[in-house]
Amino acid sequence: MDKHEMHDHHETMEHEMHKNGGQMMDHSMHMGNLKQKFIVSIILSIPIFLMSSLMGAKLPFQISFSGSQWVVLLFATVLFFYGGMPFLKGAKMELQMKQPAMMTLISLGISVAYIYSVYAFFMNHILHSDAHVMDFFWELATLIIIMLLGHWIEMNAIQNAGDALKKMAELLPSDATRVNSDGKTSVIPLAQVHVGDMVLVKPGENIPTDGIIVSGDTSVNESMVTGEAKAVEKRENDTVIGGSINGSGTLTVKVTGTGESGYLAQVMNLVAHAQQDKSKVESLSDKVASWLFYIALVFGIGAFIVWLLVDHDVSAALERMVTVFIIACPHALGLAIPLVTARSTSLGAKNGLLIKNRQALEIAKKVDIIVMDKTGTLTEGNFAVNAFQSFDSNYTDEQVLMYAASLEMGSSHPLATGILQKAKELQLSLTKAQDIQNLPGIGLQGVLAGKTVRIVSVSYMSKQQIDFDEALVTSLSKQGNTISFVLVDDVNVGLVAQGDQIKPDAKTTVAQFIDEGITPVMLTGDNTQVANVVAAQVGINDVHAQLLPENKEQIVKEYKANGHVVMMVGDGVNDAPSLVRADIGVAIGAGTDVAIDAADVVLVKSDPADIVHFLSLAKNTQRKMVQNLWWGAGYNIIAIPLAAGILAPLGIVLSPALGAILMSLSTIIVAINAMMLKLK
Repeated sequence: MDKHEMHDHHETMEHEMHKNGGQMMDHSMHMGNLKQKFIVSIILSIPIFLMSSLMGAKLPFQISFSGSQWVVLLFATVLFFYGGMPFLKGAKMELQMKQPAMMTLISLGISVAYIYSVYAFFMNHILHSDAHVMDFFWELATLIIIMLLGHWIEMNAIQNAGDALKKMAELLPSDATRVNSDGKTSVIPLAQVHVGDMVLVKPGENIPTDGIIVSGDTSVNESMVTGEAKAVEKRENDTVIGGSINGSGTLTVKVTGTGESGYLAQVMNLVAHAQQDKSKVESLSDKVASWLFYIALVFGIGAFIVWLLVDHDVSAALERMVTVFIIACPHALGLAIPLVTARSTSLGAKNGLLIKNRQALEIAKKVDIIVMDKTGTLTEGNFAVNAFQSFDSNYTDEQVLMYAASLEMGSSHPLATGILQKAKELQLSLTKAQDIQNLPGIGLQGVLAGKTVRIVSVSYMSKQQIDFDEALVTSLSKQGNTISFVLVDDVNVGLVAQGDQIKPDAKTTVAQFIDEGITPVMLTGDNTQVANVVAAQVGINDVHAQLLPENKEQIVKEYKANGHVVMMVGDGVNDAPSLVRADIGVAIGAGTDVAIDAADVVLVKSDPADIVHFLSLAKNTQRKMVQNLWWGAGYNIIAIPLAAGILAPLGIVLSPALGAILMSLSTIIVAINAMMLKLK
């Protein structure tokens, strides 16, 4: 499976997900350019507003002339089929799934308004009936415009930043250098590489496939794939992962996995399946719309039957039913959630929170488990010097660090960055080394002041049988450090210990989770020793280490299967399946594009404390949503029965004009209430 095939596979999967109801309302909006539909619908509505009445009430600016009703009919017909089509298609999908919701309710309102208005036109202007039948062309136009506006606001507020599967495919190079049987090399498309082939990987190149190193030593940056910042030393017979970045050595790799059998493709497969399996959470507005649909249907049909039996007047009975159906689809309901969402996403953006999925705001209050990746989420993902020490009386501690920093000048290795930063902090005077050589799988070598200086790993010291303080190394390693020894003319003169740094707010954030009754869990691909050290420092008791992407996703799946609502926070490609699988996926902004695209929420400032801010914003947003739904649809508790004529024996019937006024007031209240949303 090459890049294009992976992308095509994702598009097919996405189509199936939408077909089965995932984000159905948003998907129906993609059937055309929503902004264009909204603008064109406004233009089509102008003649309708100028030439038709509002629920039977003549307006001050209304104009009419011979044939003006034909103009209204023409524009209303075009508007119904053009502007209303997204809702009609959405309603069809909802009804096919036997889950009538917002789209069905909107479609009921605009369809009844249009069909009854055509009937009224036929009765008034073709048959010239003595009894004038009221049309609802004005209501049809306003319903379509306001519903399009609501969905446009919502989609504009929540931008989908990209495609996680596509970004994963882009980690693999498009070509590979194959080593032929005669020893010559040829550059071929990645799709033509097969298991058993030999490929050449030069320094700095992305490794094209999974494989086993046949020759060469190097250090490999697997952070884009595994999420762990530490470069991994590789030599003959070690395995490498397609998509990781080769260091300074040249490798010949025997291909063990390509296409669907490759590690990266398997991670992509996990993401695709998690997206398909992630159940659609029914939003509050859909629930209210669903209830309102059935209520309107019962009252509308009931009103028609009762009025027909009592008055024996089909027109009067029909008018009652239509009035119920139109009032049941209030303009405010279409804006109730989008206005809050727009305000919420705007507040979030100003405070470093990019909210990509509205439903995350609605689910957040139920979260009781927060699983977090270690590197990049709880820690900085950058190495910093935690200790440096001399073992030789001829060298001070600072001189040991100075030798290491001088040798590392110009290197972009993660360990080099930490050493150089520490030397800069201490204002050490550095001298550029001569004859610098990379020692693949070992470290660096150069000449300083006429002496051969090397920076080497613990494994090199053991292999060369050079003495070192094993107790000290064990102690520093238990603290999560990586150890580099400094050798001067093959004499061990000291060491530099570097470790990933805990983020400043990590411990406080974890404590706040616990105070809120949320259990924090750490999931990491790093070794158990380092994971336990970090977990103890931030206050997490539940730790799972040395995990592959499928392990992380499986743990999230198990928590969900046990009835928990799970939030996952991560930053690497290996976190993507878990981010999608979780009820809410939160990506660290400084992480990979893949993780960001797979998430529902992005922490732009990469600060774990912003998780708490998101939970606070979600809680306040949820409260505003509920308030707006009451303002937007709650008045129907009174309006629908009155419109149906339940108090007609007492002389109380809700007139269409009064119904229109109630609609307008609820819309204004909804807008004002949404703007009052605050983060805290």
